Amino acid sequence: MRDTLSQLKRRLAALEPAAPRPAAGRIALGCPALDTALGGGLLRGRLHEIFAASPAEASTAAGFIAALSSRAADGRHCFWVRQGFAETEAGALHAPGLAALGLDPDALILVRARDGLGVLRAALEALRCPALGAVIIEPWGEPKALDFTASRRLALAAARSGVTCFLLRLNARLRPSAAATRWRAAAAPSRPLSVNTSGAVNTYGAANTSGAANAPGAACFDIALLRQRAGMAGTSWRLEWDHALRVFNEAPPLSGAVAALPAGRPAADILPLARTG
Repeated sequence: MRDTLSQLKRRLAALEPAAPRPAAGRIALGCPALDTALGGGLLRGRLHEIFAASPAEASTAAGFIAALSSRAADGRHCFWVRQGFAETEAGALHAPGLAALGLDPDALILVRARDGLGVLRAALEALRCPALGAVIIEPWGEPKALDFTASRRLALAAARSGVTCFLLRLNARLRPSAAATRWRAAAAPSRPLSVNTSGAVNTYGAANTSGAANAPGAACFDIALLRQRAGMAGTSWRLEWDHALRVFNEAPPLSGAVAALPAGRPAADILPLARTG
């Protein structure tokens, strides 16, 4: 582990900022209702904790963090440290999928650690490097090393360097944490792709006359803000990710088929609860 950390320190030291770091403030996410609830956006240089709604939602939570990191990075490298068992259980990161969420795989430093303690050590080294745009920490379950004191160390390191930190919690329960915000992420149904009259695919399901492509559309998330320091919480949104503009939009309601009532029979006979007398 010492050799790995030494190599990591050398690599981080060699990074040069791609651009001047934005002033400490907030990261606007695009959705007006969400940004308003956050007081203007997600706080930079803070620790933010994202829980998968269930073990099956691990990739959804990772995708949400990838989109958030692309907003926070501002053209800089991102650092993602994963516990080895997390990759065994949740699968490897998919470079084309990360790119679709705005996170450039070529600007991603990926580190695998054997256990939770190794994950935290690598994360702290990364958070001391102000050249990074975001640090993503992915332990598995509830390692003993990740207690409130450890989360406090991560939060302080993020505040000192100005690097925004995202803690991805998989197969874990809610515990006391020093995170500025806490979220829960789940997958939501997306609008299908469509084909316009020229044969081109419309990404966001615009009306067309030649039929739908019948393929999944933009990534869509059911997001709940569970906790926010000195701010409102307990609110949820259905968000659609615009990969071209790298912003979240509030997802419109999905239209669907409605079952028709049989002809020749009063509605009250089919829906007894509609009777008034």
